[in-house]
Amino acid sequence: MRFVINQNWWSWGDDFFIKNESGQDIYYVDGKAFSFGDSLVLKDLNGKKLIEIQQKMLSFGASYLIYQDGERVAEVSKHLFTMFRHKFSVDLEGTINDLTAEGDFLDREYIFLRNGEVVGRVSKQFFSFTDTYGVEVEPENALIVLASAIVIDLVCHNKKEHN
Repeated sequence: MRFVINQNWWSWGDDFFIKNESGQDIYYVDGKAFSFGDSLVLKDLNGKKLIEIQQKMLSFGASYLIYQDGERVAEVSKHLFTMFRHKFSVDLEGTINDLTAEGDFLDREYIFLRNGEVVGRVSKQFFSFTDTYGVEVEPENALIVLASAIVIDLVCHNKKEHN
């Protein structure tokens, strides 16, 4: 599956749409304007909450919790001590098959790996707009990889400072 994320961070509360590869809106990300820390909700177009993203406030380094149906399903954390490049972990609840994200996060060119196999790819290669990038992922990993890509963008581009 391919998705297009165009983050309109200048909008009230960090709201934006996620589109399919045909350009149709399929998800809506609702940023909470008055929350303590970053808080976003990924919804379908009927308004059903699919994923909730909450910044973990008391942690060393950037860390976000991802919830689905009220249950914590993942924690996305930036590695603190990596030389010359960023690295993120996506620790999935109830499994040892966690994900890692590696690559050039500032230019939005990176991959998600599970046990050394690529399960998702983020690329700005085909987009000239500054806040638009593509996410390619298998359907069974789509929501977690999309939520993780949003977290990585929040951490690496620190958009809230510009609002």
